[in-house]
Amino acid sequence: MSVTPPPGWYPDPHAPATERWWDGAAWTEARRRPVPPVPAPAPGGGGRAKVVAVAAAGTVLVTAIVAGVVGVLTDDGGGDAGGAGARNGPTARPASSSAPSAAPSPSSSSSPSSSSSEDPSRVTDQLNGVTLPVVPGWQKAENVADGDVLLTTPRTYTCPYDEGLCRRGTVATRTVTGVPAGATLKSLAGQDVSDTADLAYDTNAVGQRPFGGITAHKVVAARQVAVAGRAGFLVRWRVTTAEGPGGYVQSAVFPSSVGSESLVAVRCTLDVSDAAPPLSDLDRIVEGIRPAGAAGGGGGVGSSLGPPPSP
Repeated sequence: MSVTPPPGWYPDPHAPATERWWDGAAWTEARRRPVPPVPAPAPGGGGRAKVVAVAAAGTVLVTAIVAGVVGVLTDDGGGDAGGAGARNGPTARPASSSAPSAAPSPSSSSSPSSSSSEDPSRVTDQLNGVTLPVVPGWQKAENVADGDVLLTTPRTYTCPYDEGLCRRGTVATRTVTGVPAGATLKSLAGQDVSDTADLAYDTNAVGQRPFGGITAHKVVAARQVAVAGRAGFLVRWRVTTAEGPGGYVQSAVFPSSVGSESLVAVRCTLDVSDAAPPLSDLDRIVEGIRPAGAAGGGGGVGSSLGPPPSP
C-alpha cells in the first residue's frame, strides 16, 4: 500500500541533479543542489590509505548520483504521472527533513512546457510542436512530476484500492520512439492505448494498483482522424477494473509538423463517473489540437489532411 510522502527534499523529477521541496501535498519552487558527504580522512595520510579515501569519495558521489536517478525513475509524481490512477508526490525518502527557510507557494504548473505568459485557454508541448485546448472542466496540469501530462481534471479523490490520490481525467503527450518495421499508425495507436491503460488503471510505473487491476476491456472506437492538420489514427478502450468506476483510455497517434516529423501520441484517460467530465471532451481536445505557433491558432484539424495511414 502506498502513502502520501511526508514533507522533505526529494530528487527534482525535471532536474535529477537537484532536489525540490515537497510540502506534503504539492511541489514548491524551492530547489537546492545536493552536496555529497565528504568521507573522513583515512589514518596514515599516505600510500594505500589515500587510495582507499579516494575510492570512498568516488563511491559516495556515484551513490548520490544513482540515488537521484532512481528517485526520478521511481517517482510516481503527483496525481498524474501514469494517468488517472497515479499518485501526487514523490515516492523516494527525502534527502533531509529540514524545511527551506522560505518555501514559496506551489507554482501554477510544474510542467516545463507551460508558463504564466501563455494563453490560459491553451497548453503547449514545445517538444512535439503542438498546443492543446483547455476545455471547461479541465485545467493545465498543476504539481505533477510527469512533464508529459499537460491537462488534468481539477480535483483529486482517494484511490479505491490502493492508498493515494487519483484524478478523474488526464491528457498527456509523448514522442513515439522505437517504431518497429512495418508498423502503421493504427498498430501504434493500439499498442499505445494498451500501455496507457496498464499505467492508468492496472499497474503503474512503480508497481501500485490504484484500481485493483483491469479485469476486461472493450474497443469502443478505432478510426482515422486529422490532428493538427496531419493524418492520424485514434483508438479508444473502455476498461473495467476490480475496484472503482473503470474508465476510458484513448490514444491518438499522428506525425508532428515540426522538426523531423516524429510521431506524437496524445494519451487521454477518463473515469466512467458522474463526477468526471463528459466523454465528448476527449474528442473536443483532440479536435482542438493545433501546431505550436500557428497564427491565430489556425492550421488545425483537417486544414491540410494528408494521405490516410496504412491499414
